[in-house]
Amino acid sequence: MSGKVFRNGASGLALSVVVACAAPQSADNLEPVAIGGAYQAQYRQIDTDRDAAQFLQSATMNAAKCRPAIGGDSLLSDQKYTSGDLYALRGELLSRGDLVEFRLPEDETFSGDYVVSRDGTVKLPFIAPVPAAGRTPDQVAGAIRRALINDGHYAEVPLMSLLIKDLAPVRVGVSGAVFEARPTDIGGVAGDMVDDRRQAALGASTEGRNLSVALRSAGGIRPDADLSAVRLTRAGRNYTLDLRGVMRGENVDDVMLITGDEVHVPSRECFQDDLMKPSPISPPGISLYLSNLTQPATGNAPSAIGQTVREVPYGTRFMQAVVDANCVGGARATSADRSAALFSRNPVTGVSAVIERKVEVMRSRADRDDYDPYLLPGDAIACYDSGVTNLAEIGRVIGVIGAVSLLP
Repeated sequence: MSGKVFRNGASGLALSVVVACAAPQSADNLEPVAIGGAYQAQYRQIDTDRDAAQFLQSATMNAAKCRPAIGGDSLLSDQKYTSGDLYALRGELLSRGDLVEFRLPEDETFSGDYVVSRDGTVKLPFIAPVPAAGRTPDQVAGAIRRALINDGHYAEVPLMSLLIKDLAPVRVGVSGAVFEARPTDIGGVAGDMVDDRRQAALGASTEGRNLSVALRSAGGIRPDADLSAVRLTRAGRNYTLDLRGVMRGENVDDVMLITGDEVHVPSRECFQDDLMKPSPISPPGISLYLSNLTQPATGNAPSAIGQTVREVPYGTRFMQAVVDANCVGGARATSADRSAALFSRNPVTGVSAVIERKVEVMRSRADRDDYDPYLLPGDAIACYDSGVTNLAEIGRVIGVIGAVSLLP
């Protein structure tokens, strides 16, 4: 009986060896990935032999699909606002929930701390609510001064001050060519970190309510973003901002947002290689999903696949992450034929894409950058062992199953 089991088991194992050694089926994609028509031209199949490689073409192929920038081709460093009132966006503007201190000398009736109400006004006793949201403290103070005189509380212009004591978080909407379009809360104090000296001081300032913070909070700009015409909508009025200088390291005005603002980043409908680098408005980094080799590492823990490996800077390429996943190196006799697959998704269409690269092919080609995609948030990488390693693993399995089959 045991011999019959062994013979049947051997026949099954022989079939398993044939199946395991067969070439894996190539991945199908709905978008024209193979010919460079997907999100990145770097996804395309290698279409020239090693000796014919001369020039890098992917960036040019990507740029050929771009529609003209809404803000034009001008790259002047002072072109930060293309429309709207520049003054209306500058300075620290009040938003609902902000805490202000109003002082009138020797007047306890009006002096005190006030919070900008949900309707965007400051409510002092005996005068009509004063609009405050979207205005500077000086503008609000002037409105209060006029109300006190017009309502007969003062005959002459009183000496007064209005100072910000604390800036509240704000909720803004971010849409368009960002990775996580959604309403987002920005500003406020993180956790229980409180600066007592600042809390006791008069006046307040924050960088946490800036436009760049909102863009990062929404996942950062996508590579197809049109930074020449980022639209900020406030109280029904549109402002168009040119943020291209950010990617060139220029100190572009980073406007302060208030609750209710809407930010929209248009798309150029193409992949722009020059946007794939860290910046104040890019994704803060990329968290990868990695599946590494059976050999020589049996898992992520013993192969040191920790947080520093799974989280890489924005602008990292596919093959850099393949090295991180322990897919490269080792004995050439058993490891040279490894391959790696990239699982990505077009952030514009939402359609997934799978590509596969032979590690040694990418190592040896001079034009490797032309076929080495940039990683995007949410990408996943799987590595496959060489044929020699696969046969060794099959042999180990045959030995285990054969031993079990011979048991009485």
